[in-house]
Amino acid sequence: MEIIIKIVVFVLGFVVVSMTIFSALSTFVLTRAARSQLNRIVFGIMRRVFELIFKFIPTYEGRDQVMAYYSPISLIMLVPTWYALIMSGYAAMYWSLGVGDWFADFRYSGSSLLTLGFATSDVPMVTILSFSEALIGLIMVALLMAYLPTMYAAFSRREQAVNMLEVRAGNPPSALEMLLRFNRIHGLDQLSDYWKTWEAWFSDIEESHTTLPALVFFRSPRSDNSWITAAGVVLDTASLTLSAVDIPYQPSAALNIRAGFLALRRVANYFDIPNPQAPRYPTDPISIKREEFDDVLTKLAEAGVPIKADREQAWIDFAGWRVNYDRVLLVLCALVMAPEAPWSSDRAPKFKMPPLFISKRKKVH
Repeated sequence: MEIIIKIVVFVLGFVVVSMTIFSALSTFVLTRAARSQLNRIVFGIMRRVFELIFKFIPTYEGRDQVMAYYSPISLIMLVPTWYALIMSGYAAMYWSLGVGDWFADFRYSGSSLLTLGFATSDVPMVTILSFSEALIGLIMVALLMAYLPTMYAAFSRREQAVNMLEVRAGNPPSALEMLLRFNRIHGLDQLSDYWKTWEAWFSDIEESHTTLPALVFFRSPRSDNSWITAAGVVLDTASLTLSAVDIPYQPSAALNIRAGFLALRRVANYFDIPNPQAPRYPTDPISIKREEFDDVLTKLAEAGVPIKADREQAWIDFAGWRVNYDRVLLVLCALVMAPEAPWSSDRAPKFKMPPLFISKRKKVH
């Protein structure tokens, strides 16, 4: 019976170590989106701690300053969590091999994992395990050192486009201001090339923010900027251009919208946030009111922007484009606690804490 217990403990320890290594590989190495239960628990617990802190901070500026630490702290907390689990798993294996009592096993495991070398053994199997544990500890450190530059390179690419958007869309950014400035400075025909730039940006967002999900919560250097509100402005501007602005049809604008809503949906799906996968208007309503849409068209027309005569059809076309990203844009604004911007975070729903454990992905149709 004692032998069976030791075998079971050894297997459990091995499973704990294996699952922890899988979590680290999913975070550091894997080149596709892979959801780790352990990462989700760590980030989920930290988010709940931060939400408690927010209750004592009345202003958005104060919450933004605190929220800037959420993703870095959660990311760093993964490392001691991995080390603690690996140490516990190896301690269980050492115990099953008869190294000593539980305290001695943890002491031996910590010595091996942290490469301190103050505890040794002459038993061949124990020595092999201690060497493997020390190797894993070194690999973890090396992976973290290689991981951070990759993450900050992706962050830099994202924020460069967000900062440049302020020149064209104002602060806070808006589709109205973007169309007015393009009409006044560049000419609306120049929008066609601009959509291609943002189509590539959305493609990069989809890849980087699902393989490196901590990036979703990395905040812009300025509290009034956000990658998600920038995405909303670009999508709304493209939708207004296709539906209401009386210029030749721009296929690149349509491709930009498709790249955008696909990227946002896949980021939301990664976090198990319900959102429509195939929305249709008018079956699925949008958060923009007809009066808001008409008001924007009136301001554009007064500034000399050519507007299509049939505003009823323009509204239907705009709603048909907006419905593709309306819901997912708003829930992501709530998730990242985005600064207020028209037609996005200004109407985002109250943030609902995602579950700590990975569940079957829910899709709203």
